[in-house]
Amino acid sequence: MPRAGLVLVTGWLTVLFCAGAVQAAPAVPHAPDNPTQFAYLAEQLRKSPVHVSDQIPREVPRSTAPAFAPEARRLGVPTYVMVLPHASYGTAADGLLAGVHDRLGRKGLYVALSDTGLEAAQTYGVDLPGTADAVTEAVYAVPYDATPREVFRHFVDVVTSGEAHERAEEARAAYDYGGTDEPPGLHTDTTERENQSFVTGIAVLGIPLSVLLVTVHALQRRRVRRAAAAGGPVRVPGARGGPQGGGRTAGGGTTGSGRQQPGGGPGPFPRERLLPLMLGAAVLGGLVAFTASQIFDDTTSGDGTRPTAADMRARIDRVSAGLRRDPLYLDPESRSTLDGTERAHLRKRLRELDVPVVIAAVPTPPDDESGGSTELLAKQVHDRLHRDVLMVLADPATGVIELVNYSTRIDDSYLVDRPRDLAYTGPAEEQLGRHLDELLTYVDKAPRARTGGRPYDPPPAADPVEEKALPGLFTGDFEAGMVLGTFAAGLVFGLVASARALARRLVRRGRPAGRGAGGAAVPAAPDRPTLSWLRRTARQDLDALTAALEASASIPEEARRRAWECLDAAALLVDGDSDGRIDADATPVGLTCAVVLARAGRTAIEEPAAARYVCHRNPLHGAARRRAPGRPSGGAARSLPVCETCRVAPGPVLRLRSPGSGGRGAYAPYPTLTGPLAALGDGTGIDQLTLDVREYFGVH
Repeated sequence: MPRAGLVLVTGWLTVLFCAGAVQAAPAVPHAPDNPTQFAYLAEQLRKSPVHVSDQIPREVPRSTAPAFAPEARRLGVPTYVMVLPHASYGTAADGLLAGVHDRLGRKGLYVALSDTGLEAAQTYGVDLPGTADAVTEAVYAVPYDATPREVFRHFVDVVTSGEAHERAEEARAAYDYGGTDEPPGLHTDTTERENQSFVTGIAVLGIPLSVLLVTVHALQRRRVRRAAAAGGPVRVPGARGGPQGGGRTAGGGTTGSGRQQPGGGPGPFPRERLLPLMLGAAVLGGLVAFTASQIFDDTTSGDGTRPTAADMRARIDRVSAGLRRDPLYLDPESRSTLDGTERAHLRKRLRELDVPVVIAAVPTPPDDESGGSTELLAKQVHDRLHRDVLMVLADPATGVIELVNYSTRIDDSYLVDRPRDLAYTGPAEEQLGRHLDELLTYVDKAPRARTGGRPYDPPPAADPVEEKALPGLFTGDFEAGMVLGTFAAGLVFGLVASARALARRLVRRGRPAGRGAGGAAVPAAPDRPTLSWLRRTARQDLDALTAALEASASIPEEARRRAWECLDAAALLVDGDSDGRIDADATPVGLTCAVVLARAGRTAIEEPAAARYVCHRNPLHGAARRRAPGRPSGGAARSLPVCETCRVAPGPVLRLRSPGSGGRGAYAPYPTLTGPLAALGDGTGIDQLTLDVREYFGVH
């Protein structure tokens, strides 16, 4: 009896235990076809300490998983790395790490990375100082375009540096509130490459062209200065003229054939000297282009990783295999939004439909194999299923539902007419199961069509290699940069020429004034006076001569006569209307002659003996009390009047703009220009000049 009672009690206990096990089984997520996210990721990390998702092959191919291992070994502790789409972590990456650790049951450092950067890092059962600070530093200081592999390398560098806390504080101070918005980019993108091409185009053409223009200008100015300092002709290459050639050269205003050179100057820049300069500019442009190609040498955007064909088809193969086994496929890397009851209910509804329907709850991140296109994802999965089916794609993170009908006999318009019920965008955690159930109700009620529909083939996704490739440096905005470089070279040349002219003017103004007769100061005399300077100086000198004549009472009669004749001749030159004002159409030659006469008149009043001649090199220098050898108009050498300064060191010959240029033509030596002033180049005296002026205007 006791033995029978023991057997009976044991039997009842066995029955109760089995019943309890059956009731508890649905609550344990151990089904092999729908493992939880924690269990799935723990199983992947049990196989390999680095798990790279197959959902972002464009950004992080699965084949790059071995590249994380060497960096992890530098930490000196067991390290488990997960690289998932950002949406897979939800709002609490730390919680995911904790759940995976509980399922895996191994001590070490757990790191969560995504296509947007470092999500979280936690230690379990190991001591690794600086982990939290390294996470903070990476959040602030890592550039936005760093790849997960580069982010992980940076994280390891900070942890192993021993200065994680200091670097975290520096990053927080630099990029937190009140600091810089974000650190500079790490890689060259398409926009930056366009900027590089634009700048390169400016430099390749602008720099050598600027150098060429400035060099030619400087050499031409030196030729002009040498011609002016020599006081004689500067032979134009190829001209036959000269003192014995029958015609003037550049100093005389004509070539050997008698043709007038523009402005009477040294002629155009010699072609035999211009060609080497142009060749040098071309070489300089080539050097600039080569240097730019070495500096801007990026050919791709990113860290250089490229997905393989296996990387690009890994998720499609996984989803297709799952749908062959079960019409409801839930992405194991994403957070589960359907509980066990909802999954069982949906499977039951799918089996009861008379239309083949499959549901794939998978995300479509922009970096997946389809480039974020649900239509292309559906096509790729359908191509592997090889059967007619109404495919439902549901994003477990956003709750968005898309339908693609592949040859099933169902009225698509019936489903399309209910956008408010089918375009779900609410929280997937709360509504995805209910929305999918409503969708299956619509499918069950939808009228059947005679023939099956088929969607248009979506456009192919961009090639992942070409997507990361950068355009060539000498393409795109390079031509626009060359155009701007041409204008920039002209601007630089104009600024340099203006600066040189201003510097020369300031230097001339800073030179001490020459000494006239009786030691009186003579105003500075430029060798290339402008029209405005001549008008202003003529007015001042004529006013000064008039005032000196009115104020002088006891001067020799001869000196008074010469001064009055100088004033009358000057008035004929610049005041033809006799209104006491300088004529608006007064030419540079006439104004210069008036200034020379006005100054000679004052010299006649102050020192009559020194008023007969002026410096033949530049009559604006004033009285000439010495003589020096010279060649007037390229003729035979003889003694000519010069000022004291030109006797010691001959200065440049006075150059004026041609009379018919309106003050804008090229400068030419004054002896080559028409008018009475040219006679002073041959050593003519002031008395003869006043007489020539009167005869020139027909006044006797």
